[in-house]
This record gives sequence, C-alpha cells and structure tokens, in this order.
Amino acid sequence: MKKLSRLSVFAYGAGDAANSMIISTGNMFLLVYYTDVAGIGAAAAGTLLLLLRVFNAFTDIAAGRIVDRVHSRRWGKFRPFLMFGFVPLLLSVAVFHVPDVEPSLKLLYAYCTYGLVCVAYSMVNVPYGCLVGAMTQDARQRARLGGARTLGGLSVGAALGFFIAPLLGAGQDMQQVFTWLTITFAVVGSALYAFTGAACAEQVPGSVPRITLGQSMAALKANSPLVILCVSSVLFVTGTSATGASQFYYLRDVMSRVDLFPLMAAAQVAITLTVAVLIPRPVARWGKRAVYSAGACLGAVGGLLVFLAPAEAPLLGVAGLVLGLLASASVSIVTWALIADTVEYGEWKTGVRVQGINYALLAATRKLGMGFGAGVVAFSLAWGGYASGVAEQPESATLAIRAAAGLLPGVLVLAAVGIMYWYRLTDRKHAELVASLTRDAR
Repeated sequence: MKKLSRLSVFAYGAGDAANSMIISTGNMFLLVYYTDVAGIGAAAAGTLLLLLRVFNAFTDIAAGRIVDRVHSRRWGKFRPFLMFGFVPLLLSVAVFHVPDVEPSLKLLYAYCTYGLVCVAYSMVNVPYGCLVGAMTQDARQRARLGGARTLGGLSVGAALGFFIAPLLGAGQDMQQVFTWLTITFAVVGSALYAFTGAACAEQVPGSVPRITLGQSMAALKANSPLVILCVSSVLFVTGTSATGASQFYYLRDVMSRVDLFPLMAAAQVAITLTVAVLIPRPVARWGKRAVYSAGACLGAVGGLLVFLAPAEAPLLGVAGLVLGLLASASVSIVTWALIADTVEYGEWKTGVRVQGINYALLAATRKLGMGFGAGVVAFSLAWGGYASGVAEQPESATLAIRAAAGLLPGVLVLAAVGIMYWYRLTDRKHAELVASLTRDAR
C-alpha cells in the first residue's frame, strides 16, 4: 500500500474546510442569526436546532446505508459523492435569508431550509468521513489525515471568528454580512469538495462491494468499541457545541469584550497548527485512547474557568475558552482515527468491512451532540430572560450564559472520559487484528 502523499493529505483537509463552511457557520452564528436578525424567539430557535439536528442524525444513518450500497469501479465508493458538495452549500445561502413575514411563516421557512441542508450535508459528509479508512490502515497516517481534517475545519472556524464576528456588533447590517459570507462559501466550498474527490485515492478495498442491511446490522451488533466511542462522542460534542454556540454571547454579554473574538480566532489557528503537527507523536507513544482522554480533561478544566471567571478578568475566561479549543482539536483528530479503527474491528469480528454505516453512526452522534448543545444554549437564554438588542442583559441571563458556556460542558466532557474507560480497542490490539486480516486476505 502506497504511503500517503502530501497532496492527498492536504486535499483531505480541504474537504473539511468545505464541510466547515456549512457546519461551523451554522454552529457559530445560526442561533445568533435566528434570534437577532430573523426575529425568531430563543426558545423556538432552540427547539428548531435541537429537532433538526436529531433529524440530521437519522439522515446520516440513511446516508451510510446508501454509501455502503454504492460502488464505482473507476472512482470507488466515496469520492463520487463529494462532487455534489455544492448542493448543501447553496442551500446554506437560503438558510441565512429568512424572509420578513409573520412569525409562524418565518419558523416554517427556517425548518424547511435547514432540514434540506441536513439531508444534503449528510450525503456529502458521511462518504467524506469514510475516506480515512479507505485511504490507509496505518495508525500514524490516519493521525495525519485526522490532523489535516481538523486543520481544514478549524481554519474556517478561525476565519469566521477573526473576520466575521467583529462585523456583527451593535449597529452593523448583519443580514448583508451573512449574504456575502454564504455566497462566497458556496463558490469556494464547491471547488474544495471537487479537489478532495479528485486527489484522495481509495487504497483499501472493501470485503464486498455492496453490503446488505443484514450484514450491516450484524457488523454493528458485534462492534462494541464503536458503540462506546459513539456514546462518549455524543457527550463530548454536546459540551463543546454548547461552548461554541454560546461563545459569542459570552464575550459580548458577560465579558463585554466582543473585540476579543479575533484573539480567539488567532488562538484557534495556532492551536490547530500545533496539534495537527505534533499529535502523531503522542498517539504513537501513548495511543489514541489516552490522547482522547487527556484532551477531554483539558476541556473540563477550561469549562470551569469559563464559568468562574469574573467579568473584570476577561482574559481568564478567554484562557478557559482556549483550553476548550485545545481539547476540541486533539479529541477531534483522534476520533476520526478511532472510527476508522472500528471498521477493521468489525471486519475482524464478522468478515464484512462495513464503512459507511460505522462513520454514519459516529456522525449521527456528533449531530445529536450539536443539537443538544445548541438546544441547551437556547433554552438557557430563554430561562435566563435573554432579550435581543438590549445593551445590558439581566444577571439571570449572564448566569445562564456562563453555565451553558462553561459549567455544563465541563461536566459532559468528564463524563465522556469516563465512558472511554470501557474502550478496549488499543492501538496494539488494532495492529494485531490488521495483521490477521492481511494474512487471511493472502
């Protein structure tokens, strides 16, 4: 099997940059857009995000089944889907253009447009994630791909924080900002998806080209590491998504320092670059599970700092957010490598290489986490009496923002670490079963 070229690693990272033009924009700004621009109430917006991201979890599973049933002799199983990445990008433009109509019609429009994005995004994101397992079986190479993916995705998130968030202060035309942002992303993101599809070759063949539903269910039933990883992931992503969705409110309404958003963006770039370059070494020395747990513990410490930092010490709160970024980057990288490992585990147990449904289940749990996280923030805002357009929020609202940004995420990521105690598929065990599969294939 050929060693991955720098071009293929870079191209894989470019695919998640395109993903983040959809998902990061939504995670960071969709709740703000719905409450402060579209005029949708916080509770209604939170219910919408929760329900549609739960719906998105099911669309991911459906997409996984479709992917497992498709096979192209020339392009493989996954790359053909990336050529349709322009569809969710174009739909994202519609999401951020809620018409000025009566409230019930606004809400209906929001449900319809964001629901369509969920369906289209699943059909692109699930096969994109499966590419890791199809490009290589080497642990270090998978860590490189995970690093490239995290770097591509978080670089877009950093750009949003550095260039877009400062444009959303009081008195700014937020609708115009989102119009130009989503149109630009539709053009650039479509090109990035096409680049990933063209440059990322699939080197690991499936055991069977088309997998039946019965084979998928049997493989999932036997795959305990996949179940444990998914449960841990939904807890971790709920926490980090709550922090991400409330970060703008935290800096603007609690710390009164929205000008620090660019600093957070710069920190995100530095952290992503550092972690993406360095993480293969600790993975090789201690294993992916240990790195996952250590990163999540950093997130718990960061959450506590965010919750307790006084308004007079905004840099202390920012330090907590930075630790959260470090946790998110390191855990995300090893998560994409771990899910690829579970594919080989399932093949070793059942003799069938199920890739699409494995990744789809992990993606579904992450979507659930995103939905739960955004819902927690929105419901917290409603509970605390948050009022859009008000210069100074009541004390109950700032307390609710603190809890959503720091306290709850800290508890959830600690719970995610506890769940990973039962994850027994160590890197040594994975290497042994891959060697066994290789011998059996000869």
